[in-house]
Amino acid sequence: MPIGPVKDYTPNAACPLDGIRVLDLTRLVAGNQVSVLLADFGAEVIKIEPIDGDPLRSWGAGGHAVQWKIYGRNKKSVPMNLRDDRAKELLLRLVETADVFIENYRVGGLERMGLAPEILHARNPGLVIVRVTGFGQTGPYKERPGFGTLIEAMSGFAMKTGFPDRAPSLPNMALADMVAGTYGAFGTMVALQARSQNGGKGQVIDLSLMEPMHAILGGDAAIHAASGKSPMRSGNRSNTAAPRNTYRTKDGEWLAISGSMQVMALRIFRAIGREDMCEDPRYNNPAGRMQHLDYVDGVVADAVAEKTLAENLEFFERLEVTAGPVYTAEQYRQDRHVIGREALVEMPDEDMGHIPMHNIVPRLSDTPGAIRTPAPALGQHTAEILGGIGVSAEEIAALKADGVL
Repeated sequence: MPIGPVKDYTPNAACPLDGIRVLDLTRLVAGNQVSVLLADFGAEVIKIEPIDGDPLRSWGAGGHAVQWKIYGRNKKSVPMNLRDDRAKELLLRLVETADVFIENYRVGGLERMGLAPEILHARNPGLVIVRVTGFGQTGPYKERPGFGTLIEAMSGFAMKTGFPDRAPSLPNMALADMVAGTYGAFGTMVALQARSQNGGKGQVIDLSLMEPMHAILGGDAAIHAASGKSPMRSGNRSNTAAPRNTYRTKDGEWLAISGSMQVMALRIFRAIGREDMCEDPRYNNPAGRMQHLDYVDGVVADAVAEKTLAENLEFFERLEVTAGPVYTAEQYRQDRHVIGREALVEMPDEDMGHIPMHNIVPRLSDTPGAIRTPAPALGQHTAEILGGIGVSAEEIAALKADGVL
């Protein structure tokens, strides 16, 4: 059953990126994250897929291609065999109509296909070209395949994630791809703005997965330069403040508490009846608490363990302590705030009846985006898109018969 009402798609919703056409030649996650962010705000995203489809279509659960349903929304599908010169020429004709071109071939792949940036720009000087790779278009590692797992390891993320007495932890999701894709959408908008200020001239965006993933770690490199030490694994604890951890409740659930501000740490101690710690120099300042982490955590853990999750939440909310539940996907979906804000929306789905998906992010007050259309079937828009550049139905049928489309 859906949680909350099932919403309708709004194919005619006015959005701020209406009129921007994007050709997305990427596969899997990073490129699809770039293009779905643009599509959610109105860009016409045309997925130029392999003849057998973007492999993301096979990522699913319960027999349903749920990842494609989410990250293919608001897009159009035109499969092409780009090994065939006829398909390449059709693509170049589409390039003439486009604003953005996204690809994630290995370095040199686009050039070997005869679609180098200078060729694309010869057909459309205003084109913004987004090139997604693991390590970038330059540098000693540029030829390496750049799977997100390698990036999550090499960026420094894994070495500081997890517990100090265990192996470094890799995320169980395509985190590096999603982070890079979000940076890529931002870079695309910057390049489109620059084009509007630069006489309509396009440019190339060199988007690696490595650099965005390290960028979200903040000042880690600077910390090493200043201290000679690299930030390492500290479990769920902070390297700068305490108490900050997840604590087990009486009913076996988990509660997260953060005392990252001095005033909040002291409020936590008072809430659990340890006013004495607010006066003790071992615990009444950040440096002292960091030197006595085990004791501080133990005190908070013992207090949390005396109550159920619901009791803890009511108790700490009443005392204005920063505490929150550690949710599963099911619990997040059922949370009253998530429901109240429509952070997730239930959309119609021909296979599942309905599907929950994240709403448009971020929220703009005057020019919000919209979930206009569901993810397309493979080739659903071939006739529409190619017809728009003068390819007849008979030509399309012949090209399909030849395996070009």
